[in-house]
Amino acid sequence: MKYLVMVQCSQADYEAMQGKGSEHFPAWTEEEVQAMYAFMGALNDDLAESGELVDARGLTEPARTRLVGRGDDGGSVITDGPYGETKELLAGYWVLDCASLERVTEIAERVLQCPQPAGAPRHPVAIRPVDDGSADV
Repeated sequence: MKYLVMVQCSQADYEAMQGKGSEHFPAWTEEEVQAMYAFMGALNDDLAESGELVDARGLTEPARTRLVGRGDDGGSVITDGPYGETKELLAGYWVLDCASLERVTEIAERVLQCPQPAGAPRHPVAIRPVDDGSADV
């Protein structure tokens, strides 16, 4: 079964990774950023080797996103970020083909082990099965 594993991140997280920390988001050092990239690269390599990796992507910061919706008058309404009020954003994702929900949960738990600065917020990892069109509706 295929699963979408999603990691979230805020604009403040991205800024901290660029060395611009704040009270609740300590600035990352270049070594910490490189450790994160090395961890994610090793994880992707392991998942590719096991045959479970279908796709993986890191996404850009929330400040560069837009939400396009439909207004009451039928015209487009454009706002910043997919979740404009909270500024939360999908930071990256994996599409995995795993034998069970338990296996994909193990992988998500591994994602949570990604190195980061002490005191940095640890965001949850979401898992969602991908509809392959075979479910009876």
